[in-house]
Amino acid sequence: LETVAKDVKVQIEFNPGRVASYRLIVYENRRLADEDFANDAKDAGELGAGHRVTALYEIVPGTGPTDSSLRYQKSTPTELAKSSELALVKLRYKRPDEETSREIITPITPKAVPFAEASLDMRFACAVTSFGLVLNNSEHKGTSNFEQVETWAKSSVGSDPRDERGEFLRLVQKAKQIQEVQSANKD
Repeated sequence: LETVAKDVKVQIEFNPGRVASYRLIVYENRRLADEDFANDAKDAGELGAGHRVTALYEIVPGTGPTDSSLRYQKSTPTELAKSSELALVKLRYKRPDEETSREIITPITPKAVPFAEASLDMRFACAVTSFGLVLNNSEHKGTSNFEQVETWAKSSVGSDPRDERGEFLRLVQKAKQIQEVQSANKD
């Protein structure tokens, strides 16, 4: 691993005018308290050359900004809550030879794309995530099953020179076979 960034932290602020609720699907065990995001003394992950990290969120669209009717808490959205921005992504990192972090801030404006037209990487990430949810029999798996995961994975292999996606597909097929054997043994 050739480290290109250390103590990498990501913070996402969803626009309450566009997002009613959200759920981080992976990385639940890597959450930081809000106050630790800007704390350079708080250790976080390293990022190597050529590596990438993907975090997926389940998002329930909002109906627009609302004022809180709570008695003890008032929350008046800013004008940006009325914008088309979905979220604000903040990334903090330290260069390998530095002790002070740098920050990159980027607003995200959504562009709805049908799943079939999403990038190969996005469809593959969804297949991997669904596989984990199905394996764990998660309450959040929805209608996902091994057949769907296999279909998504097959359609998103693309260029795979090191056969990593092919290896994942074989793993899905083995899990599917094991499930079929277990189901047959129960009958």
